[in-house]
Amino acid sequence: MGEEVVLLDFWPSPFGMRVRIALAEKGIKHEYKEEDLRNKSALLLQMNPVHKKIPVLIHNGKPICESLIQVQYIDEVWHDKSPLLPSDPYQRAIARFWADFVDKKIYDIGRKIWTTKGEEQEAATKEFIESLKLLEAELGDKPYFAGENLGYLDVVLVPFYSWFYAYEKCGNFSIEEECPKLIAWAKRCLQKESVSKSLPDQEKVYGFVLQLKKVFGIE
Repeated sequence: MGEEVVLLDFWPSPFGMRVRIALAEKGIKHEYKEEDLRNKSALLLQMNPVHKKIPVLIHNGKPICESLIQVQYIDEVWHDKSPLLPSDPYQRAIARFWADFVDKKIYDIGRKIWTTKGEEQEAATKEFIESLKLLEAELGDKPYFAGENLGYLDVVLVPFYSWFYAYEKCGNFSIEEECPKLIAWAKRCLQKESVSKSLPDQEKVYGFVLQLKKVFGIE
């Protein structure tokens, strides 16, 4: 059957990276359209009129918005290859719980690290490390969060690895010193082509963050 898959995205977006990894894991050919978020395309506004945000996954003309929902959708539609969510309902619920935790904690606290200074930044860095330690405890000694294979929570979390260097430089701390198992896990994920080809270089992301700091007048 003719599948038309389009991804509206922006290269440094960890949310878009999730969808890129999921599509790559499933081997789904798609058209990638880079958005200029200061001048959003008519297609983006038409396909996501509620939030007007990337990423937007368009499958045969129908838009799916919000990255966690998009990854689940990809897993359900193309279920015959590289399953991402566990088949057991309880394990699936646990994966979704931690994915929600990543969305509520990692992005927002990470943003505070590079947008604040002084005590506020120190507090954000402390909370960020505490959140990563909780994730590291959930990972345990497993190669991936779901066990032996790359799964849903790996796809949800690993994009933030591309932002870790920026957080470290801005907050003056080392994630590897605090969470060595989590960094080893991220490097393991990066050995997969689906991940390595979907994540931008850490220094490129740091350069992007420095540009944003100038725009927002944070120095």
